[in-house]
Amino acid sequence: MKAYEYHHIVSFEETNLVGNVYYANYVLWQGRCREMFLRDRAPSIIKDLSQGLALVTVRVSCEYFSELYAFDQVTIRMRLSSFTQNRITMLFEYWRITDDGEELIAKGEQQAACMRRDGEKMMPTPIPVALQEALKLYTET
Repeated sequence: MKAYEYHHIVSFEETNLVGNVYYANYVLWQGRCREMFLRDRAPSIIKDLSQGLALVTVRVSCEYFSELYAFDQVTIRMRLSSFTQNRITMLFEYWRITDDGEELIAKGEQQAACMRRDGEKMMPTPIPVALQEALKLYTET
């Protein structure tokens, strides 16, 4: 099952007083992974975002299994779970990378709605074909 991968090294600023990664940063990394996916796999969508398209996050979650610390190397793997009408649901896995292999640290999910700005309003809009095609390469099933 193919996944889009975003590689990250944890910094001190991402940890709390105890020394582990602050829980909210996992959600931040989901967003960064999604943005890098657009940059790498669907660059035409970036232009669309500057012309009224909006990818609005409507639901996000993260389940934690182990902790990460400063200078841990992490790979966030994103897969498409589903898309219907104007909604896209993505699954995320967080893997600590070491010389001994990989350890699953957390799993997350995020749903985004494709919307179009119409003056002051946001209106649902179909998922752009370029985005659908890019996402199909990373389908969960």
